[in-house]
Amino acid sequence: MKPVANGSDLPVLLPIRLPALPASEFGDRLVAFFASRRAFVAIVVLAASSVAAAAAADAPMRPGIFETVLKWAPLIGTGFLFNLAISVASMMVGTLAGVLLGLGQISLLRPVRAISWVATQFFRNSPWLVLLFFAMFLLPFEIRIGGFVVSLPAWFKAIIGLALPVMANVAEIVRGGINSVPVGQWESAESLAFSRMQTLWRIILPQAVKRMIPPWMNLYAILTMATTLISVVGIQDAMTLTRGALVAEARTELYLPFYSLLLLYFFAYCYPIARLTQRLERRYAVKL
Repeated sequence: MKPVANGSDLPVLLPIRLPALPASEFGDRLVAFFASRRAFVAIVVLAASSVAAAAAADAPMRPGIFETVLKWAPLIGTGFLFNLAISVASMMVGTLAGVLLGLGQISLLRPVRAISWVATQFFRNSPWLVLLFFAMFLLPFEIRIGGFVVSLPAWFKAIIGLALPVMANVAEIVRGGINSVPVGQWESAESLAFSRMQTLWRIILPQAVKRMIPPWMNLYAILTMATTLISVVGIQDAMTLTRGALVAEARTELYLPFYSLLLLYFFAYCYPIARLTQRLERRYAVKL
């Protein structure tokens, strides 16, 4: 860069001219730089040094991050067990209601089919959180049966609120599983003088149940992860306890470790279910 005289004899600095590189060559050089061993080592050393410096500055004043997480892990674990209890109860209620709703969709009576289809589509395509709020605030706090008063606690309403979308999805699983059985099975049973009910319970359902199990398990895993929604309506679950622990500690650097611990709880429980679901899908796959 050198000054150049213009018409007014004032020095002018020309802009720096970089050598033009094709886009592909520039990208290759950039990738090669970040992929080089020296750059990788430098980035790792810089990150480790920053973490070590922060930990060293914080150690004389407060307990370490790992020690703090271990202190709160049992309490968050009890909240996680409550989430599992809610998921199991919601799945049981939703499965029982969903089986009836799914059987209603294949009924020979047109009004029953219509009502079952409308209920399935409504609850299946409604947001889970909205249904949860619906159950929490529209269901009564207590009901009177004769001379007795039965209270409906918040956790019971949460089970009902989560069971509604589960019911609709189970109904679709049941309907799809029954319809996946070849029509020839119905015709063969009819030729043997089986009634429709006998055909359904003795021939169709035993074949369809094996095909229903994988999607049913997948739905349960989704429900388990969705149980954290109950913290929005004020129920003390694992998410609520995690937020309480963060408030008690009042340390921003604990947000990532605490929520990572909560994620680890759910992952450790749901991942084996997902793997088992894949195995069952391969085992019971329909071969055309």
